[in-house]
Amino acid sequence: MKLQKIVERLQKLHPKEIDLSLDRTRNLLEKLGNPQDQINCISVVGTNGKFSTIQALYAILKEANYKCNIYTSPHIQKINERFVFNNKPLTDDELANLFSEIEEANNQTQITFFEILTVAYLHYAKKYSENINLIESGLFHRFDATNILKKNLASIVTAIGLDHLDWLPKEEQTVNKIIFEKTSTLLNSKIIVAKQSSNEISKSIEDTIKDNSSKKIIFNKNYNFTLKENDFFYFEDEFGALKLPKPNLPGEFQLENVSTAIATARQLTDYKITDEHIKSGIIKIESIARLQELKSGKLKDLTTNNFLFVDGSHNPLGAKVLNEYLQSLNCNKHIILGMMANKNHNEYMSYFKDIKSLTTIDIPNQPNAIKGDELKEKIKNFENINYKNSVEQAINSIDLQENDIILITGSLYLAGEVLNLN
Repeated sequence: MKLQKIVERLQKLHPKEIDLSLDRTRNLLEKLGNPQDQINCISVVGTNGKFSTIQALYAILKEANYKCNIYTSPHIQKINERFVFNNKPLTDDELANLFSEIEEANNQTQITFFEILTVAYLHYAKKYSENINLIESGLFHRFDATNILKKNLASIVTAIGLDHLDWLPKEEQTVNKIIFEKTSTLLNSKIIVAKQSSNEISKSIEDTIKDNSSKKIIFNKNYNFTLKENDFFYFEDEFGALKLPKPNLPGEFQLENVSTAIATARQLTDYKITDEHIKSGIIKIESIARLQELKSGKLKDLTTNNFLFVDGSHNPLGAKVLNEYLQSLNCNKHIILGMMANKNHNEYMSYFKDIKSLTTIDIPNQPNAIKGDELKEKIKNFENINYKNSVEQAINSIDLQENDIILITGSLYLAGEVLNLN
């Protein structure tokens, strides 16, 4: 209760009009002694795959006995998920005490909620100055509150695509503009660029960072992976080849994220990370709401002999890789869909093929979500589309055959509600 009250107070400090600026963040950090200058960081920017890449790298680092702090957003079920220190999320009391300290230092100054959370994270990270901080950038990066570091160990660029376009002027809503926002101010250290959805995007990223003096490790030029049968894959970079077990994440697209994490881990030459640490780490990755199979729980009980997955993807790039996974399965596929109002709903669904049924739903507790019946009307050219008020009603309404798969997707906020319900 104490934590919730502080969170509500902090949210009220949010400016009515947000100017894209790092000044609010810098001013508050200065009051706290600039903790961001005293920690070891790996920055992660991109549109898709940031969370999975961080979790894969985290699993490898844990195997090598390194302690990590992790900052990700948004949270799925509890705000504590954003604040991992010494390999553990903060408790409610620890987080409440931290927020109280930041609230006092801020002294009622207007500041966005994300900015104050970022400052809180960096302030607490100073307590564990030897740990490796894995920091996920927010919407973009150039004016993101996380872009206040003077140095880091490495920058990771995951897959970039169209998302959060409402933050850009109409004439600038292009993938090249997003690439510029995400990569033009990366620090001079090492930059690891993941596999992209097209050669054009890869080239645009390389053009944007060409004057950056960092060592660049780019997929297909400096590292690569090949999927082999019998549940293993090959990874190769300047340090040689590795024959690796398949990670414990479903979907071939996850190999892209895991490979990016491996490429990064092998570039941390000041740390002792062995091939064995990599092999054992990638089969212990914990990933929430990223093609996560629900194997037990209240919602799973409604599906009997069927597979139930939840995935927080919400943009075209996410839909594309999700469909590739579904196409690899020989069964009927059913989608339950809830989305935020500001997304391109038709484009998102256009990537899915051979779907047996589609059921739109309302996302509870999200005033900025599109209503399920309105969503149904927007994408009504999709065959066999229905609307139900809740995820339980949606599951119960589907005509299931044995071994069919149900995928609940369209929003990280929906994914969080689903996991809480289950």
